[in-house]
Amino acid sequence: MSQAAADLPEDVESLRAIIAAQAAELADATRRLHTRDTLIEKLKAQLAALRRARFGASSEKVERAIEQFELALEDIEATAVETAPALPAKAEDAKNKPARQPLPDHLPRHEEVHEVQDCACPTCGGRDFLKAGSVVSEVLDYVPASFRVVRHVQRRIVCKGCDTEIKAAMPSPPIERGKPGAGLIAHVLVAKYCDHLPLYRQSEIYAREGVDLSRSTMADWVGRASALLAPLVDALRAHVFAGDRLHGDDTPVPVLEPGKGKTKTGRLWAYVRDGRPRADPSPSAAAYFYSPDRKGAHPQGHLKGFRGVLHADGYAGFRDLYESKKPGEAAPIVEAACLAHVRRKFFDLAAAGPAPIAEEALRRIGELYDVETTIRGAPPQRRREIRQQQTAPRFDALREWLETKLKQLLQKSATAEAIRYALTRWTALARFIDDGTIEIDNNAAERAIRPIALGRKNWLFAGSDKGGERAAGVLSMIETAKLNGLDPEAYLRAVLARIADHPINRIADLLPWSLAVTPKEA
Repeated sequence: MSQAAADLPEDVESLRAIIAAQAAELADATRRLHTRDTLIEKLKAQLAALRRARFGASSEKVERAIEQFELALEDIEATAVETAPALPAKAEDAKNKPARQPLPDHLPRHEEVHEVQDCACPTCGGRDFLKAGSVVSEVLDYVPASFRVVRHVQRRIVCKGCDTEIKAAMPSPPIERGKPGAGLIAHVLVAKYCDHLPLYRQSEIYAREGVDLSRSTMADWVGRASALLAPLVDALRAHVFAGDRLHGDDTPVPVLEPGKGKTKTGRLWAYVRDGRPRADPSPSAAAYFYSPDRKGAHPQGHLKGFRGVLHADGYAGFRDLYESKKPGEAAPIVEAACLAHVRRKFFDLAAAGPAPIAEEALRRIGELYDVETTIRGAPPQRRREIRQQQTAPRFDALREWLETKLKQLLQKSATAEAIRYALTRWTALARFIDDGTIEIDNNAAERAIRPIALGRKNWLFAGSDKGGERAAGVLSMIETAKLNGLDPEAYLRAVLARIADHPINRIADLLPWSLAVTPKEA
């Protein structure tokens, strides 16, 4: 008899009391699990709502709220696992378990073979065994990134006839000072501009690995790498503006005013060329620019050579671009307004409390987006046909409904303001219906702005506006690499390993869609 069985009382009443206590404990655990799952689902729903609204007027507050919800979910889910009682298998709610994803096939496999040690059969005591195959299981592990020193050995040969010495050719290092390799420079750039790690934090991380890299040393590398990449950034921007369909947006960034110890607000502008939703094979790209303020002269300067359709919000600085420069001549740029901005205003109203008009507006706008989902990636003619059949009637009905509701509302109410915002932009909002190359919204540019919104609190462009210009150039490279399905660090490593010796008249060969990143570089 086992020790556990021997400890059980023999009388029936005592056994019943033990069973009842265990049943109550199990019921309490189940109730706590249900409460936890309900809280997690509520937090997830709130998090999803915040993500939909993250590019609104109070995006900073939204981002902070998202971070707090993410942290809360992490803590609740980790605590639940740590403190959960051991329940019988039948009491586990399998549907609440996250689906286990297969481990990626492209990762290298490190095999550890576990041999059966010298043992006796637990059943009969025998020691003569036959091989019966193996049981294979896999776990996902992580090997910390590591530094290495690359020793370049240049072989030399001497001519027997005249003693002339010849050395093997060696690629020029991207940066002479400090002798950083292309991989290290790429890692520093991506950590700073993609993963939002300031240089002083990177210095602390590297020190834990026994490598002393001061902030000032890495700042020198960042500046030199930026100058080295400048011709490539210019080529990338030229590609973006060579298209005839563009998405544009901007976001604030903090800038330290020299000598004052105070911060001012600069702007980063993003312009995106992305034809994938309309089956355009042209490479996708994003170009960023920095300016010390938000004056309309900046976007007008960026777009002075562009001709086509600009998807943008209602920023007043764009207005001059939509006007003809000469009487009787068409304007060089046509405005395509963003329906997502309209939807966001109604969403904010609905989230604040009961708002039947806003909720109905969201439902109607949602139907327009449902149509877009079915034609994403289709050629322009097909998109136009479907929009004419399915979107146009709904769009016209939405306008009539908004006009009717506006007459019934107090003109200074928030709902009336949201409706007027839509109606005053109706012509620009409707352009996508008659043109399959135009998008329903400006989300492509807003996605390009998101990395800046996430990393903004870790950036402070000190001393001059040069830091903002440098960030704009590096971000152009990183985000374009991502748009083309490349790991930005592997791409920058490949570029920096080549660019010092690359012919300037063939700089376009190093753009993300032209440069083949080898598995060794990745």
